[in-house]
Amino acid sequence: MKKENMLTYLEQQLEKKLGNYDFAIDWHTKSHTVEVIVVLYAQNQAEQAIEDTVGTQTEEEVIEFEDSLLLFDPSKSTPPTDDYLAILPFEGKKGLPKHTITAIATYLNDVLTEGESDLMDFLADDEAEIFELNWQAEAFEKILAATKESTDYVAYPKY
Repeated sequence: MKKENMLTYLEQQLEKKLGNYDFAIDWHTKSHTVEVIVVLYAQNQAEQAIEDTVGTQTEEEVIEFEDSLLLFDPSKSTPPTDDYLAILPFEGKKGLPKHTITAIATYLNDVLTEGESDLMDFLADDEAEIFELNWQAEAFEKILAATKESTDYVAYPKY
């Protein structure tokens, strides 16, 4: 049996907490980062022309919205904050406390649930100009404080 690490525990918690939401985990070994990519889908019943951040327009029936959060080792990299829903540091080889990963998965579910509703509102409103998911640091910190069931760490994975 493989030893539990940050990636395996993160995947377990995301599968448990995110339910029907699609996600992927990308481990970038060179930059010592872990990216959690989430996807929302919505019916574009009005067949509105939607433009993404790079200027591509679509009138597809199903809109796919993707965003991601990044876990990073501050001693190895400093990622751009504007490119992600949230960026959260981990402690090098020590990794992250289990309760932090549990809080990330729990709060990410809240963000996606709210975001799915907001996306439907966005598609129904001809006047709306932008849609984005919202990660509130204060709300995450409250969930983090409430999930301190364990101070056990899960280590950053070995190659």
